Amino acid sequence: MADPTVRASLAQAGAALATVSDTPRLDAELLMAQALATTRETMLLQHLDTATPSGFGPLLVRRLAHEPIAYITGSRAFWTIELEVGPGVLVPRPDSETLIEAALAHFGQDGPRRILDLGTGPGTLLLAALSEWPRAQGIGIDKSDDALDYARRNAASLGLGDRAMFRQGDWAQGVAGTFDLVLVNPPYIGTGESLPIDVRDHEPDIALFAGDDGLDAYRVIIPELPRLIAARGLAILEIGATQADAVGFMVREVGLVSACRQDLGGRARAIIATRPV
Repeated sequence: MADPTVRASLAQAGAALATVSDTPRLDAELLMAQALATTRETMLLQHLDTATPSGFGPLLVRRLAHEPIAYITGSRAFWTIELEVGPGVLVPRPDSETLIEAALAHFGQDGPRRILDLGTGPGTLLLAALSEWPRAQGIGIDKSDDALDYARRNAASLGLGDRAMFRQGDWAQGVAGTFDLVLVNPPYIGTGESLPIDVRDHEPDIALFAGDDGLDAYRVIIPELPRLIAARGLAILEIGATQADAVGFMVREVGLVSACRQDLGGRARAIIATRPV
């Protein structure tokens, strides 16, 4: 009997993945493209009626076991760039693009010159910002050696290695000078909150959880912002959907002005901190 076609296997896999994913068909297509060593677009245009490759089955088994799709394929698109990701790093989320949108709204095409990314992970926010503004330079800080390894490889593959520096650190401790743009995507999940299995069982706890109320990282970071933000600069902090009031209050307590920006779903997603006029 002939092997099933890609088209048939995608239909079967999509049905099976409906129990583990909110995007089962997309997941199936990404896995198939990975097995074919091509892009999803090329797979859909050119390979639907070819035989299913033998490598597809093992990839599907991994996803059915709730392994994140980005860990299986080894990459995730974010903003205008493609990032290498894998075990030990937080998978970039589309919601985090809200921070880049807010920075673009503030700076326009001229952009900032000096950028600081606290909790950089695989370089997500810093590299997206540097790709947007060719004259900018930046520093990414993270506690995790694994995350920093990914960040450095991503910077090199994107041709940004000469403008991005990465180093291990505990948030802003030991960071000197001021920055036009400070980007922060800290852990903000409360330790008692439930998470999807693929997040809970695979992504690093250090990048997810921040005390009982999810606010511990902000308590460390926000008092440092007044010394880090340049005269006309700003800090943009990602938040959980229910944390705008609490994080905004912390920002105002250190003498900064606070504003909230929503994501495309209408949820509070970022607090913008600036100096008083």
